[in-house]
Amino acid sequence: MKLKLLRNKKNILPLVLFIFVIWVLFFDANSYLYQREHDNEIKKLEKSIEFYQKEIEKNRKTIDDLSIQKNLNNYAREKYHYKKKEEYLYLIEYDTIN
Repeated sequence: MKLKLLRNKKNILPLVLFIFVIWVLFFDANSYLYQREHDNEIKKLEKSIEFYQKEIEKNRKTIDDLSIQKNLNNYAREKYHYKKKEEYLYLIEYDTIN
């Protein structure tokens, strides 16, 4: 009788262990799949943070450059084609198709 119970206990332990591993990997609230999804999302967010930090730095540099009135005038003339009174503006466009 005891021998039979011992055999059953030996057979139950691997089964319980297998069920536990499956539960932890797939069904638990903190499962491996769930953690992997969040790790991927964190990586994407870190990349976007890096991108926006570069954009902020670029914009700060532009603001610093435009804080000088002469540079602001040059920027407005080049980008928005502003001109002073009694001044003619000639736009030269190059053919980019070769």
